[in-house]
Amino acid sequence: MDQTFYHSVRLDKSLCKGCTNCIKRCPTQAIRVRNRKAEITNECCIDCGECIRICPHHAKEATYDSPDVMKQYAYTVALPAPSLYAQFNRLDDVNIVLRALHLMGFDDVFEVSGAAEQVSEMSRRYVEEHPEKKPFISTACPTVVRLIQVRFPSLIPHLLPFNAPMDLAAIQARERAMRQTGLPADQIGIIFISPCPAKVTAVKSPIGIDHSEVDAVLAIKDVYPRLLSLMKRSDEVREDYASSGRIGVGWGNSGGEAGGLLTDSYLAADGIENVIHVLEDLEDEKFTDLEFIELNACSGGCVGGVLTVENPYVAQAKLKRLCKYLPVACNHLNGEYTPHAFLESEIEYKPVFRLGSNFKESLAMMQQIEVLCARFPGLDCGSCGAPTCRTLAEDIVKGEASERDCIFILRQYMDQLPEDLLHQTEKEQET
Repeated sequence: MDQTFYHSVRLDKSLCKGCTNCIKRCPTQAIRVRNRKAEITNECCIDCGECIRICPHHAKEATYDSPDVMKQYAYTVALPAPSLYAQFNRLDDVNIVLRALHLMGFDDVFEVSGAAEQVSEMSRRYVEEHPEKKPFISTACPTVVRLIQVRFPSLIPHLLPFNAPMDLAAIQARERAMRQTGLPADQIGIIFISPCPAKVTAVKSPIGIDHSEVDAVLAIKDVYPRLLSLMKRSDEVREDYASSGRIGVGWGNSGGEAGGLLTDSYLAADGIENVIHVLEDLEDEKFTDLEFIELNACSGGCVGGVLTVENPYVAQAKLKRLCKYLPVACNHLNGEYTPHAFLESEIEYKPVFRLGSNFKESLAMMQQIEVLCARFPGLDCGSCGAPTCRTLAEDIVKGEASERDCIFILRQYMDQLPEDLLHQTEKEQET
């Protein structure tokens, strides 16, 4: 198991009823139900939050920081995700939200959408300079990056080598705060306001960088009620914090990042199941003419994260409406790559789905799996606690389950049991 990888999606077994809803929705088949309780296989989990969304008993939960974390620092900077703006009705000026964050207790606000505009501009240049690597895949969604890392290793070379806007914004926000205050880095708290648990994972166990400059992550759903009341008082703070335009704020919606590349040769997909279909087709080389592929694990994009409060489709419409009032962009790099733009290391393949320790052992186990699959009914009913008959066969071969976990095999055994007992009794009487 991957003991070092932090997971922001957790299971509360005391609330779990063993209903099997989660095992059918998990995109990496990381969940099993055994002894009437769900179990999450950590090395296979990509923290997409689908189990949180689907669990009727609220047994799956996201871990993130409390707003009280602000008290640990002498100076705090809020990093609002663009999707935060989509939670409010009839918002026509993002400064209303940003000033409310100041009233909430933050000393400064640095828009992630501003860093997103920088990533968009650098991506346009990088795509033009490296046509041999097309199509490029965005690295903005940490769930998608983790999914590619564990399940689609052949697509790793297509990932854009840039830091996500959250990480780039954190670096720039800390540097600005240090210049303005003279405080050392450890007394400055960079706090991201997140729409999803995957961002928490990206902070605790970043991929492609040694560590994230984000110190804490708050959930939009926790910040939202506080901001509602403070937004009425936001005129008390005269400073304008807005530093981004339509391109950066648009990243909150599916297709927003692709739109920032100013190209028609792109594909944008949202929802984890749709993302997997696209990656499978990309692996089969069906999209060779595309320049860029934007993938968001949540439906609608980041506005559909499980830590938001608004319906994702309503939020999409709100963000599009807000963008009408914004300039196209407010961040321009004049053709340069900003410092800290690139990932520090290559993203590596994590073979978490490998069956055996070597090719020969894996081949032998695959043959056993095929034999077992032929015995199973192929209904993928989930009654055994595994999402499909094939995954049950894999669990059996790995020693984690039994054939009789399948109710059809168990029924055959029970039907045969009286006959076997009768036959055994007759043999004993003969002797």
